[in-house]
Amino acid sequence: MMGQIRIDRNAFPYPMPMVLVGADAGGRANFMPVAWVSRVNFKPPMIAVAISRGHFTNGGIRSSRAFSVGIPPVSIIDRVDYCGIISGSSTDKSRLFTVVTGEETGAPMAGECSVNMECRLVQTVELPTNDIFIGEIVGAYADPSCCPDGRPDITRIRPYTLTMPDNRYWETGQDAGRAWDARRSQGLHPHV
Repeated sequence: MMGQIRIDRNAFPYPMPMVLVGADAGGRANFMPVAWVSRVNFKPPMIAVAISRGHFTNGGIRSSRAFSVGIPPVSIIDRVDYCGIISGSSTDKSRLFTVVTGEETGAPMAGECSVNMECRLVQTVELPTNDIFIGEIVGAYADPSCCPDGRPDITRIRPYTLTMPDNRYWETGQDAGRAWDARRSQGLHPHV
């Protein structure tokens, strides 16, 4: 490869958004920080999260067939990180957050998250160590202070990301440009 060095093939995209996944597990609200997350379908809107089969949350999603994906602000980074260190099988993680239930599925959501997406489980893809849960977003909720024009504003949401394998959290940075606009602003031909 031109000018590139070979690195460990256990590579990750840089960075990965941090979210808080909620599910009813063991009869109570349970939360887990997850960085392996992505929107995967436009209509209907769907999102996917990859969770190790050994996590308590995995079983909760399988049994309840619903989950939530919350975008935590950097102001609660310590609670979210702590939530990833302890297991919901032995600790009631619902005490770490204000539990709000989704209107469509009853999936638990953390009220401290700037944005919450309530999901109905559509499909589970079993991989060797992780399961990918694909959920249809059946409800979306946001803190009004994060939506000055009725739409979420990233500068007010204050999300953060994760990098691996260094295991670091990063605040989102500056606006770097408008999406799908570079060709027009640079005078490039649309098929270049």
